[in-house]
Amino acid sequence: MISALLRAATPAVLALALAACSAGGGALSPGLAQRMDMPGAQLNRVEALGIINGYRTTTGAGAVVEDAALDASAQQLATQYAKTGKQPAKPTGTVQIRYSAGYFTFAETFSGWRNSPIDAPALVDKTATKAGIAAIYDSASPYGVYWVILFG
Repeated sequence: MISALLRAATPAVLALALAACSAGGGALSPGLAQRMDMPGAQLNRVEALGIINGYRTTTGAGAVVEDAALDASAQQLATQYAKTGKQPAKPTGTVQIRYSAGYFTFAETFSGWRNSPIDAPALVDKTATKAGIAAIYDSASPYGVYWVILFG
């Protein structure tokens, strides 16, 4: 029973810890709260992977490191997703891929992935050692912002 309570409380504790450590005295750091629904917006990949690694740690999975090739692939896939509205196939050689659309910030996107019974296990796949992430804004698309994270 205590174990179940700890598992249920872990996401809330992680969110509180992240808020406490961020700038602004309790607000999310700018890198996590940066809206991606504007031209020229830049995702703070270091902070995004920091959140993912914090979550992975709570599940016993090891940290992943940023990988430039996976970042480039994620960027290409997110662009394709925004243009076609269809989730592209997982590239050969990757361990996991997750998609999202319509969330404006990484904090919202991560929350959606973490709370999804389908997406959450992919975030903590213990075989993953590296990751690439991208967010694309396309004002002409139905959802505006498209997200892709790849694990290798």
